Amino acid sequence: MATAQKIYVPSTPLPAARTGILTPFDPGTRTLEAGFQVAPPFAPLPVDIVFEKDTAVQLRDGTTIHVDVFRPVGTEPVPVIVAWSPYGKAQGTSLSVMGVFGLVGLSNATVSGLEKFEAPDPAYWCANGYAICNVDIRGVVDSEGDSVLWDWQEGRDCYDVIEWLAEQEWCSGKVGMSGTSYLAVSQWFTAAEQPPHLVAINPWEGVSDVYRDLVMRGGMPDTGFAQQLQYGSFFGRYRKEDILSEVERYPLMNELWENKIPAFEKIAVPAYVVASYSNTLHTAGTFRAWRRMASQDKWLRIHNGQEWPDYYDPANVEDLRRFFDHYLLGVENGWETTPRVRYSILDLEGGDEVNVPAESFPPEDVTSTRFYLDARTRTLSAAAPEAAAEASYAVEANPNAVSFLTRFEEETVLVGYPKAHLFVEARDADDLDLFVLVQKLDRFGTPLQAFTVPNQSAMAHDLTDHGATILRYKGSDGRLRVSLRHLDETLTTDDVPAHSFDRVEKLSPGQVAEIEIDLFPIGLAFHPGEQLRFIVSSRNLLGTLMPGIREYIGANSGTHVVHTGGEHASYLQLPVQAK
Repeated sequence: MATAQKIYVPSTPLPAARTGILTPFDPGTRTLEAGFQVAPPFAPLPVDIVFEKDTAVQLRDGTTIHVDVFRPVGTEPVPVIVAWSPYGKAQGTSLSVMGVFGLVGLSNATVSGLEKFEAPDPAYWCANGYAICNVDIRGVVDSEGDSVLWDWQEGRDCYDVIEWLAEQEWCSGKVGMSGTSYLAVSQWFTAAEQPPHLVAINPWEGVSDVYRDLVMRGGMPDTGFAQQLQYGSFFGRYRKEDILSEVERYPLMNELWENKIPAFEKIAVPAYVVASYSNTLHTAGTFRAWRRMASQDKWLRIHNGQEWPDYYDPANVEDLRRFFDHYLLGVENGWETTPRVRYSILDLEGGDEVNVPAESFPPEDVTSTRFYLDARTRTLSAAAPEAAAEASYAVEANPNAVSFLTRFEEETVLVGYPKAHLFVEARDADDLDLFVLVQKLDRFGTPLQAFTVPNQSAMAHDLTDHGATILRYKGSDGRLRVSLRHLDETLTTDDVPAHSFDRVEKLSPGQVAEIEIDLFPIGLAFHPGEQLRFIVSSRNLLGTLMPGIREYIGANSGTHVVHTGGEHASYLQLPVQAK
């Protein structure tokens, strides 16, 4: 059983840097008057707000957790939006959260400081007829129990909180969820449990498979961010799940990891999903959940930046309110006529297009097109080379990569799912950790990149030259440990390969392995003369997703060989939009 497979370690008290002004346990109800400021850097409240602090809620197994509720003054019942994560419910004023706002270039005056990290701001939502419930989940701060990381258990716990909220006299009985990152992931699990009073969800970029997205992307034990989650979150008096030890003990897909994949086929509520091409933690998971969830009423917006500035952008908050007004307040505001997909096309030179309407993703006018690798000319072409050839590199050499180019002679737009279909060989080794990247070059061959956040300072340059990928976009990447190349036939499509990760198939000497690698979804424009570069390497081409995280080094040795042409016609498949 997955429960038996879980490993726990003791938690620790909330450190000072993650403690907010309202963190100390102080149950009771009070009114925060219009103009109230929790601290000088934050925005004052536009209306009076009732603040119910540290209210106890009992879960189905008898565990008691605590929630903060912010609601409008008055007797009219209101809907409530739940923010579910392990980041303390009163951390909005902590040095940690204020530092993150500074990192991305957001003013702390953007919010009231009453919001959870990555969550809706009570100041705005209470002024517009909603309550906000911030939860300290199982095992966090003063809540009882052992905490888990992204698990079916969280869905069941949140179910209980939602049904408790619906019974409160101030509540209309309609509950929604919103938030980015962890707060998005928890929505997949909660919606799959189908709590009767959950009416609508708003997952704003989030992992949807802990094994494939967080700890073992491409079958590689890249646990730098998981380490930060484990030791930088889940503070409390009880135990927390030891995800790092679980990765070490269970490197292949098993029941433990399967219970950290939401039951997408049970997610049936209306959903407004927000995604980006550039978040190397969340992009794959958000698109996966969007594709697989069963909701008939689901909308997707793909923006062109980083999730935190996007989430708090006033226009986007208003757009989200139209969604919740329609489903939680019953307002006939025409939300249902909103295009089911609104996507962006990145230019990387300042000419991005956003909110491009479509009925699907990829749009219907996109064709998956093969660009064949030619090791002799190091080019990509429409036809497979007749002659077989090899491109190789020694793992310990510089360069330890090979690349292939194509130049576009006319305007070309890529929108959808790229993948690499390669024939590879390991010499003097029995495995390969491969990293691949689709990169845009200008017509002079210079690689193009773009910041995804308002902070474009000298320090932001330093942080993102190698690593901090969520702050600067450098292209669509993918990775695969070749011994874990076996495809899951039930999940794989022609556009998106999905690996089973349930078996190890080492290479024998001279064996040429046929592999598929999924790359992150893409929306990228190429002007006449601009080029696309496809890179295959033994090294992590982009570095870490956030500053200060331990970087994964590929487990490689010997020489990597990419075979092209003849019976080993390797290709890059790209989603080309009709002109």
